[in-house]
Amino acid sequence: MKITSKIKQALEENRSFWSFEYFPPKTDEGVENLFERIQRMSGLKPEFIDVTWGAGGSTSDRTLEICTTAQSYQNLETCMHLTCTNMSKSKIDDALREAKSAGIQNILALRGDPPRNQEYANECETQFRYALDLVRYIRQEYGDYFCIGVAGYPEGLPESDSKEKDLDILKQKVDAGSDFVMSQIFFDPQLFLKFVEDCREIGITVPILPGIMPIQTYTSFRRLTNLCQIEVPTHILEILESIKGDDQAVKEFGVKFCIEMIQALRQGGVNGFHFCTLNLEKSVRLILEGCGFVEKQLTIIDGLAKNEAHLKAPILNDSLEGIILQNESWDEFPNGRWGDSRSPAYGEIDGYGASLKVTVQEALKLWGYPVDKKDISDIFSNYIQGQLKALPWSDEPLFAETDAIREKLADLNSKGFWTVGSQPAVNGVRSNDPVFGWGPKNGYVYQKAFLEFFTSPEELEKILVKFENNPYITFYAQNAKGDFKTNIEVEEPNAVTWGVFPSREIAQPTMIERVSFEAWGDEAFQIWNEWRMIYLPKSPSAKLIQEIADTYYLVNIVHNDFQDSDGIFTLFQ
Repeated sequence: MKITSKIKQALEENRSFWSFEYFPPKTDEGVENLFERIQRMSGLKPEFIDVTWGAGGSTSDRTLEICTTAQSYQNLETCMHLTCTNMSKSKIDDALREAKSAGIQNILALRGDPPRNQEYANECETQFRYALDLVRYIRQEYGDYFCIGVAGYPEGLPESDSKEKDLDILKQKVDAGSDFVMSQIFFDPQLFLKFVEDCREIGITVPILPGIMPIQTYTSFRRLTNLCQIEVPTHILEILESIKGDDQAVKEFGVKFCIEMIQALRQGGVNGFHFCTLNLEKSVRLILEGCGFVEKQLTIIDGLAKNEAHLKAPILNDSLEGIILQNESWDEFPNGRWGDSRSPAYGEIDGYGASLKVTVQEALKLWGYPVDKKDISDIFSNYIQGQLKALPWSDEPLFAETDAIREKLADLNSKGFWTVGSQPAVNGVRSNDPVFGWGPKNGYVYQKAFLEFFTSPEELEKILVKFENNPYITFYAQNAKGDFKTNIEVEEPNAVTWGVFPSREIAQPTMIERVSFEAWGDEAFQIWNEWRMIYLPKSPSAKLIQEIADTYYLVNIVHNDFQDSDGIFTLFQ
């Protein structure tokens, strides 16, 4: 059924409606558990769900798998995202053909990231440079079979300097055959209401759905708002700054704020709401309950932060409420790439896969034109010392806890161990500590030191010798060719961050394990190629980066004695 038909029916019945967005997890187990989560969340009665599509089709198989399963076996109306830049015509044709074969009638047509350089543009056909091109092509090839949605930007496109021009482009997409508009997330309801008003004034009459993102953690909130260049009202930032050390308080504020924002939108005449779930469910349920959209569930075990073990543990409570509440919270404090790989929320929170997250012009300004490995070492060292605001693998400043090891990290990077991840050891600090704290208040948190870095095969062999006599060290190493090294004999998730809180089981939000390391490793080496492609194909910079990508190893080292704050760095002396 087309989304527009479902919207029409809801409006005729004078009722509010909602939908959920998911992204494809990076691991097979994460996808499997996402199916379970989607099935549970279907009890919240969304009108439809949609699934994101990675840049250049990087998640195409998993996106199609999730859409097909939800459509065919979970009886959910599904909308498949489809980006068109960096995509060949054959890939687009395959995706549309498979979507139709699965009974999927709804497509969200998006532009995606623009090509990095002329070489990259030539690798993919240039027929699809904008979402408008994709809308026209779908209508040309499939007539009115697909219900086509497009993106709208209440604050304007990040790279645009004219909202009027953005509205004109949106009008062109609608005139070309778009059936509905899905907005970028926002945090000011009046901004969205003004956007809808402006759209109506220029003749855009199709449904416009607001994108609602529950604030799950302070880190994910800041990352997404910076990435999408979203304006956040000052009073919201002030509140979040005051509670950012209490993850539970952040989630509770996120729920309260979304309820208030939805109420303001309803007063402005908005009846439909699209939730960017980030593959998490508890906050979405609480928001729907708080708005009176669904009945409140029994809180048999509500409020208990179940860790990952409960996903596969026997369910002792026979009631549906007990099953939902027990399974919805086990991963409610996600921790980026080193969260539990079994989590439905495992992966990049934006869901778009490997990319530089900055424009070519910004990248060149940040990293210049390196011609030898010392130049690369300088780039990494400058980032560690706060002289660069981003690396290809990180578009954010370092966390405050890095200050405890900043000098040691800078020294490592200058020696050719280029770090892309680290944390210092922590032995029981209060959970509200302004530097190391996380999770609910009145608890204690712990960390094992770990380092993640790129290095040459020669340097790797030198430090591997030191691992042999150190019983506290575990490591993984792999290169782009798939060569793999480890000293771990029995594969189990290694919790490197954990917390003990009142009336809760031990929470373990950060895990180092082989499946997550390999999944991240694939993306980490893709980012070298993304970096390479901002330079001319045969330039010294492109050749240097290609050589590194082809030969270097990505290494992860954990020092399992969390009472030894310096032990991990003695390996490099």
